[in-house]
Formats: sequence, C-alpha cells, structure tokens
Amino acid sequence: MTAVDQSTRPAVVARRRPGGARPGGGRSAMSYGFVALYAALTVAFGILPTLYAVYLAFTTGEGGFAGLDNFTKVIGDFRFLPAVGHVAFYLVIWLVSLVVLVTLLAIVVHTIRWRWLSSSLRLIFYLPGALAGASSVLLWLFVLDPTASPVGGLLRFLGLDSFVQVIVPGNLPPIFAIIAFWTGAGGWIVIMYGALNNISPDVIEAARIDGAGTVQIAWHIQLPLLRKWISYMGIMSLAAGTQLFVEPQLLSQASNAVVPNDYSLNQLAYQYAFQQNDFNGAAAISLLLLVIALVLSAFFVMRGGLFETD
Repeated sequence: MTAVDQSTRPAVVARRRPGGARPGGGRSAMSYGFVALYAALTVAFGILPTLYAVYLAFTTGEGGFAGLDNFTKVIGDFRFLPAVGHVAFYLVIWLVSLVVLVTLLAIVVHTIRWRWLSSSLRLIFYLPGALAGASSVLLWLFVLDPTASPVGGLLRFLGLDSFVQVIVPGNLPPIFAIIAFWTGAGGWIVIMYGALNNISPDVIEAARIDGAGTVQIAWHIQLPLLRKWISYMGIMSLAAGTQLFVEPQLLSQASNAVVPNDYSLNQLAYQYAFQQNDFNGAAAISLLLLVIALVLSAFFVMRGGLFETD
C-alpha cells in the first residue's frame, strides 16, 4: 500500500503544478505587466513633462540659461499675488470642509444599522462625482443664477439678485469650495466608509461594553484609526485644489470677464503661455505650484503618519 502511495504522489503533484510552475506565477506576471504600463505612463506624462518644465523655467526663449529671472518676472507680475491669495483662500475653505464634513458623514453612514439606507446614502453622495468638471460647472451656472436657480429664493434673501452679483470675485472662493465638495466629497465618503469597515467589530463591541457611546467611539477609536486615510485625502485634494482652472475659466467666459481670466495661478500660467507666448514664464509658475504642493503634502504626511507602520 505504501508503494502505491509513493508512486502516485508525483503524478498528483504534476497535475497540480503543470510544467513545474509555482502557484500564483501567472498572477505575478500579470501584476508586473500592470506595474510596467503604469510606470511607462508615469514617465511619459508625468516625469518627462516635469523635466521639460524645469528646463523651460531656467532658460530663456532662445535656450540660454536664465537663472532665476523667470521666477522673478512672474512673482513681480501684479497678477501673481492676487492669484495666490485666491487659490490659498479657496484651499483653506475646501480642505477644512472636506476633512471635517467627509469624516463626519462617513462615520454617520457607517453607524447606520439599516444596510439599505447606508447603501442608498453612499450612492447619493457618490453620484455628483460622476459628472466631469466642466459639466459640473455648467450645471452650477444655473444654480448660481437667481432667476433660474432652484435655490433662487435663498440667493435673493442673501441680497444676490443677479448672476453677476453672485459671482463677484470676493464670493468665488466659497463658491468654488462648494462646487469642489459637491463633486469630490462623495468618492471620499465611500473610501472612508471602506476604511471604517477595516476596524475590527470586536474593538467597537468592547468599547460599547465598557460604556462608550457613539461619540466616544468615533473620537477615541474611529478617528485615530482613520488618521492615515484623512492624510491621504488631504494630499490628493491639495494636489487637485492647486490646479484650479476649469471653474474660473468657464465662469470668466460665461460672465463676460466679470471673473478675470487670470483669477487662479493655472489661468495665469495659461495667459503667459498662450496669450503672451512666454512658455518660460508659464513653466516657472508651474514649478512654483509644484514646490508649494510638495511642501504642503509633506506636512500632511508628517502629521498624518502616512508611512508609519502599525
């Protein structure tokens, strides 16, 4: 009987591993293929354009070395500091509202015991994000017009009787923050909800047995365990927020330049490149934006412990 078992064992092994391939070998090859494709796209559309922007920022239009002249020129432009202020004000409103409200809404949805209601809310939150940026702004053009808006009564109550009064430059940072929250918050709520599902139910149940309420569980358990995800959300939203362009550009066209076409830094870079034919100045603005985004992202990484191991 022993001889029979020994003679059949290699055949069984051979059937399980044809050709001597190790388990998961096919999946590993496929994963390398996906990584290679992503790396190629990153190099082609990320690293190479960045290097070209660095070259343009430190050279003249004729290709000679310019040092910091391009940076000095754009920083001294009378339009630069107002554009920085517009983007900074928008980012403060956008990031604070995103971190506070998204985290709160994700915890509330996760707390709901009725699965159908929780799923329905996640779908409702996510749907606005399915609209492309330009389509979303076109929709908001109607919302911001008191004569056509479904919230026109509220706008008139606030003393805003016309579209021009609504979109004066001083009102734009909170308006852009609302548009960004409406389009982007739903996806982050779904992501945060998934992160909350990774918290062991035993931990939550133990806290309830010890007498912790919903607020205490959220503050002492859920929020600390969401810290890395909140940091990741801040980094990605910061990167998107510094690229503010579509919203003010479309509003500028729709309002006959009531909103200036150099409202944001990206718009100013666009003006340098395609109106003034100064690609070197545009590249300098792009690099300044990159440096600012990297510094602020480093702050989120350090405060959020994004790369710390548990």
